[in-house]
Amino acid sequence: MVKLQDRLKFRDDFPIVTTKQWEEKIQKDLKGADYQKKLIWRTQEGFNVKPYYREEDLEGIGHLKFFPGEFPYVRSKKGDNNTWFVRQDIPVKGDYKKANRKALEILNRGVDSLGFILDENNEPSSKDFENLLEGICLSAIELNFMANHASEKVLALLLEKLKKESEKFEEIKGGTDFNPIGNLNLNGKFCQSAENSFNKSKEVIELTKNLPGYRAIEVDGCSLHNAGATAVQELGFSLAMGNEYLANLSEKELDVDTIADNIRFKFGVGPAYFIEIAKFRAARMLWAKVVEAYKPGKQEKAQMQIHAETSQWNQTIYDPYVNMLRGTTESMSATLSGVDSLTVNPYNKSFEEPNKFSERIARNTQILLKEEAYFDKVVDPAGGAYYIENLTNSIAEHAWRLFQEIEEKGGYIKAFENGFVQEKIKEVANQRNFNLAMRKEALVGVNLYPNADEVMEEGYDENTIQSADYESKDAVAEPLVPYRGAEEIETLRIKTERSGKSRPRVFLFTIGDKTMRRARAGFSSGFFAAAGFEIIDNIGFDSVEEGVKEARNKEADIVVICSSDPEYPELAPAINEQMKDDAIIVVAGYPKDSMEQLKEAGINHFVHIKSNLVETLKKFQEELGIR
Repeated sequence: MVKLQDRLKFRDDFPIVTTKQWEEKIQKDLKGADYQKKLIWRTQEGFNVKPYYREEDLEGIGHLKFFPGEFPYVRSKKGDNNTWFVRQDIPVKGDYKKANRKALEILNRGVDSLGFILDENNEPSSKDFENLLEGICLSAIELNFMANHASEKVLALLLEKLKKESEKFEEIKGGTDFNPIGNLNLNGKFCQSAENSFNKSKEVIELTKNLPGYRAIEVDGCSLHNAGATAVQELGFSLAMGNEYLANLSEKELDVDTIADNIRFKFGVGPAYFIEIAKFRAARMLWAKVVEAYKPGKQEKAQMQIHAETSQWNQTIYDPYVNMLRGTTESMSATLSGVDSLTVNPYNKSFEEPNKFSERIARNTQILLKEEAYFDKVVDPAGGAYYIENLTNSIAEHAWRLFQEIEEKGGYIKAFENGFVQEKIKEVANQRNFNLAMRKEALVGVNLYPNADEVMEEGYDENTIQSADYESKDAVAEPLVPYRGAEEIETLRIKTERSGKSRPRVFLFTIGDKTMRRARAGFSSGFFAAAGFEIIDNIGFDSVEEGVKEARNKEADIVVICSSDPEYPELAPAINEQMKDDAIIVVAGYPKDSMEQLKEAGINHFVHIKSNLVETLKKFQEELGIR
């Protein structure tokens, strides 16, 4: 047995390494390269992330003194578990019995939260409601209705059913999605006037006075996320929307405890794994700070209830099974951070009606995290991690700054009507679109590692490629438009496939330096495959004549010369001279020392890491007659 004093001596063999020593070692390894450019990551949210964090980086972070279950709930509202509701949404489409059968089926497959999507313009009757909920033990699950303007009628029907069946009102959990500010976001106007909308909000809330576990108002940050917003924007703007409900409804003789008890936040979950974990932790802390300012009667009323939904912004139509992986990592971020409920979108939701298989995979993603990975057992497993605590602090600071800026502008509604919100989100969305085109932001299967052999099936509705603009008569402001980041690139590919022409053949003319030709062939293959072009790769040619002969045999439309910069001045003009009348000649790379020489030889096309994927491929399509 090792004695304690021996253990202490053992530590002497591993002396503490100071930050100064680490930095000296890093600077040495960088060999003069710029530390800031090489190792500091500038996030889309607007703050820097260091390459590593140490205990000293926790100094000055105020929220570290709080435990799980303690105000301001940064480490979770719960102190002894991390469980959440596994939610699946069901479009009712007027067939209440069919929706009921599906609900009963999925409740037997691990779901414990139902979301019924109702037609807000066709309110259900009492009989419809009976058919919808027949055989469901309402107190055993979370019950949600997406009915928006019909929420008041739905709540009345729910109360009627509970009273009829002598259910215990206090055991009913869930909520509706009544959200007039969300209507402003997506349609550029309130359905009624702002005043009438908040009066209606009060009426809806008053229906829940005997349902303490039910939330009538939804603050929808998810639509901001799917419009391209950053995590900071989604959080900052959502806080401002929530504050609008607190401020306006407080003036209508509702106490803050009742209002806060009726607000549920809906957030999207993006692919930035650690940032998303930090976002939800920061969200709880900041909302508690907002509610605290209204002096609630009970401190726990400042707890934020969060429903999360995996992103649709980064879902792709090509290589769609990758969406399953995206949904998995996003689910991990949401559940590790302690959300109250989660919907995993089926991998094919963006382009077709989800089927049993896709719904099962989405559902089982959460069930696996609970039953096999035990994510529901440990509260705030990220707590204390130097990196995540710093991320939480940075997101909280930037989101709070944005929230304050909104308040200085008179609140969220005024800021939205004046175009401030749209301008901020559009600025980020445009940058993200540019990053996708430059392949700085990756969507596997679309702008990175596309499957060149994949062709969209016949009969596919091309209209699902592009997100439809929300049209609204008499709009007072420009609406937000949720979209998918892949849309622009996927549109290029669809254009190629639906042009009526055979797919353009891209011949990779690999010659010369073996390392460089393979690297540039790999780059060029992914670049042109993004537009649905057929890729003809080659091991390598020993001579120009051999390669030219093979390119002609393959009837190439585009010939991409893949070699090294020093070899281009000799090889490229020779290939161009023999093939310029047969195909479009392209040089892979940016040989700056010989660029002018190559252009004088008649070579005008170059593809490289600084090429804009979308703009470049559009030009090639035009040259090939693809309209």
